[in-house]
Amino acid sequence: MNTPSPARRRRLALAASALAAALLLSACAGGTAPDAGGETSDPVSGGTLTFGRAAAANDLDLNQQITANNAFAIDKIFEPLVSFDADGKIIPWLAEYTVDDAGTSYVFTLREGLQFSDGTDVTPADVVFSLKRHQEVEGPLPLTAPISDIAETGEREVTITLTEAYTPFISELASFSNGIFPADFGGLNEQEFFQQPIGTGPFVVTEWDPNGDMTFVKNEHYWQEGKPYLDGLVYRVIADDAQLRQQLAAGQIDAIDTVPAANAAEVSAAASTELSQTPGWSTEQVFFNTQREQFGDEHVRRAIAHAIDREGITAATTFDTAEVANALLPPTITDSANDTVTPLEFDLDAAKAELAKSAFPDGFETTLLIASGNAQRAQIAQIVQESLGKIGIDVTIEQLDIAVFRERFFAYDFDFMLNSGQSDAPDPNGFITFQADPAGFSKSYWTHYEDDRVTELMHEGRTTPEGEERTKIYAEIQQILADQVPYVPLFFPSNLKATTSDVHGFTVLPNGSVLFQDTWLGNGGTA
Repeated sequence: MNTPSPARRRRLALAASALAAALLLSACAGGTAPDAGGETSDPVSGGTLTFGRAAAANDLDLNQQITANNAFAIDKIFEPLVSFDADGKIIPWLAEYTVDDAGTSYVFTLREGLQFSDGTDVTPADVVFSLKRHQEVEGPLPLTAPISDIAETGEREVTITLTEAYTPFISELASFSNGIFPADFGGLNEQEFFQQPIGTGPFVVTEWDPNGDMTFVKNEHYWQEGKPYLDGLVYRVIADDAQLRQQLAAGQIDAIDTVPAANAAEVSAAASTELSQTPGWSTEQVFFNTQREQFGDEHVRRAIAHAIDREGITAATTFDTAEVANALLPPTITDSANDTVTPLEFDLDAAKAELAKSAFPDGFETTLLIASGNAQRAQIAQIVQESLGKIGIDVTIEQLDIAVFRERFFAYDFDFMLNSGQSDAPDPNGFITFQADPAGFSKSYWTHYEDDRVTELMHEGRTTPEGEERTKIYAEIQQILADQVPYVPLFFPSNLKATTSDVHGFTVLPNGSVLFQDTWLGNGGTA
């Protein structure tokens, strides 16, 4: 492995110290954009914040969704029993909880006076209904813990019983997909309910175009006293990176969800804008559809991994806002093996030798799928195209609107693609399950990759207590994935967002979501 740069060593040291401080339960991530001029004044209530996003929220059924465009609208409406803070530490949210010594009985006690956005009380029956509905639906982020019972056991109490100890249970429960909503959908059918959903979150949807903008107003019954500070929140869809930045700079919008790494320094230096750069739980990757004959061949995948210069790509496209990935799990996730895994390093001779061992020694033609409107991924695609051409693999780049792009890979209709993997919690199980479980919702992140040893270790990791043995399990998983390369991890990006200098308390979680209940405006916001 190459010697880490001083900057990288500093980042790794910070990540390691944060993980140690959190007793291996929390991730080193999160933070806020600084207030303009270092202000420390008290928050001001009122105003509407307009947030520019690249894609519309098209479905608010929390149990059925996974993509960020939907998830980060859903989590403004619904909230789980437990959550995580800006440092990735699991914390009580709608409820406090205790667990027995065997690790099989969890008792949750709801906050006093907790209400839904329509003013009705939240009861244990609502919790039971919500979680059982998620069990029935399963969906892309299912409750995989071995739950034997979810029951009302007191006036504000729910007990969840497991058949055996399951280490990632609380971390899993912190996902937005386990939000609480009224029993029996408040008397509506499912379709009606999710058109105008009722939850405990800080905001309520008032207008919604599934192909465009979304408007929220504050939840007057929110349980955090005095919050949200905003009267309103608008998600404005602006599909182009350049347009997002231009409208922010012009003050037409108050904040944007994504800042390309190439523009981070520019946004940071501008007098009217503030850059928010925080560590995250995502990994930028090249994904192979192993159902395709070429990519079902491990030697082909290994050849491509050797042909891709991960460090060069990171340097050329992230502008010192990301860390080169050796392993799948970001260093901010518990039991990341990024410092210990031996990856397939950039080596064109090794790439050609691997291809010669494959069923396609003379190369082949293939198509790399990417979403349009993302300049960074377009640049990465061009580098990959040029690199693979050197070993005889002729790559055509296909750029599609992000909605169509998702439809294509959801249908496994691609050869290989650029995308990111995102964790929803600091425990490694969620990330590993989504990317390596052939029986899971995504069939190993739409790669159809399967390895018996990885599957065996994955199940062991779920029941092994936190500690050295569990760390070894996830290290072995990450090494197998690095050797067999169903995907090539490229780098661990920072969460890069931006606001005008009038936005304060802009708190970004490590999964990339924003705690808008903490955000306030110094000038009333945009119309």
